[in-house]
Amino acid sequence: MLTKILVTLLVIIAALFYLRHGRKKPSKTQQTIALQTQNPLFNKVIIYGVIAFSMLSTAAFWGWSWFDDNRIVTVQISSPIEAMSTQYQVRKKDIHARKITTVDGIEIRLSNQERVTISSHSDK
Repeated sequence: MLTKILVTLLVIIAALFYLRHGRKKPSKTQQTIALQTQNPLFNKVIIYGVIAFSMLSTAAFWGWSWFDDNRIVTVQISSPIEAMSTQYQVRKKDIHARKITTVDGIEIRLSNQERVTISSHSDK
């Protein structure tokens, strides 16, 4: 019984001491964190703004890439052996190192001797 009374008195004394002296002052780091968390709406706006900006940038990059890949260019193939030159309409995405595929679906394989000149499409 005496132990319970002593523990109760010890808790009461500790509580009074805590209430009189209060909490210790927060450190600089804790103050900075407290200031940043006081206005969470501002932080959320910044985070959502960055996310929205990155999504719009990605969509714009994909859109431009798709647009540029589907652009039609004129490819002129010159053969030094046969002394002839032919022109084809080709989408940029269909130009590879050893072959091209025309807009009409014709697949043309290129040799090492042929000279390939690519120019932008012009309506004549």
